[in-house]
Amino acid sequence: MSYRALNASEIVKTISVLEHRINERFPRSGLTAVCHELLNVGEATQRNAQAIAVPNLWLRGLIYVAIIAGIGGLVVVAQAIIQSINVQVGTEVFGFFQGIDAAMNITVLVGAALFFAVSFDDRMKRRRALSELHVFRSIAHVIDMHQLTKDPSVVLGHYHATATSPKRIMNRFELTRYLDYCSEMLALTGKLATLYAQSLPDQVVIDAVNDIEILTANLSGKIWQKITILESLEEKEDQRTPSLQRS
Repeated sequence: MSYRALNASEIVKTISVLEHRINERFPRSGLTAVCHELLNVGEATQRNAQAIAVPNLWLRGLIYVAIIAGIGGLVVVAQAIIQSINVQVGTEVFGFFQGIDAAMNITVLVGAALFFAVSFDDRMKRRRALSELHVFRSIAHVIDMHQLTKDPSVVLGHYHATATSPKRIMNRFELTRYLDYCSEMLALTGKLATLYAQSLPDQVVIDAVNDIEILTANLSGKIWQKITILESLEEKEDQRTPSLQRS
């Protein structure tokens, strides 16, 4: 096993285990359904990233044929222009320069066509990767929506429910685990997106993947602020408990 590249199957396996962990802790919860959807995205990403990494042989064959035909066409045109120049150079100077200009124009056009043909495969893969990367932004925001109402103030004793307040039934431990699951899912979302940049090291794709990683890291940072508050509360209670026992 290589430790220099992400293993798509291991990422999918990790998401599957995480789904079971969430379902065991919070049976039939919305977060379990989101993790299951992330698992489906991971399995599709594994297939798509592998497909993008495989070279398109028939398209490359057509490109090579086009390159050979283009070079052969240039040689034929060049020979025809040289013959025309040899005929006209002694009698008409204008015809000489006109032949040179025509040769340059043909060379530029053929070169542009060859460049388009050579880069066609990469541009097709780039477009496919970018279209499939949009799902990671969406699912990252879905994960963030599930943690928005998980407020540490509930267990701090400063929370007063209203008629439209969501149900707050988690204790401190359950709330910490829920937030930690959300953070893990965001991290795995970023890793799945990275598979596309790993399979297709295109700068545009890499920039799009970096944007997704920044998004998931920022969302995870908000979650860890809540976890830090909950852990600080636990430390204060642990410090208070010995003093109460002594008294």
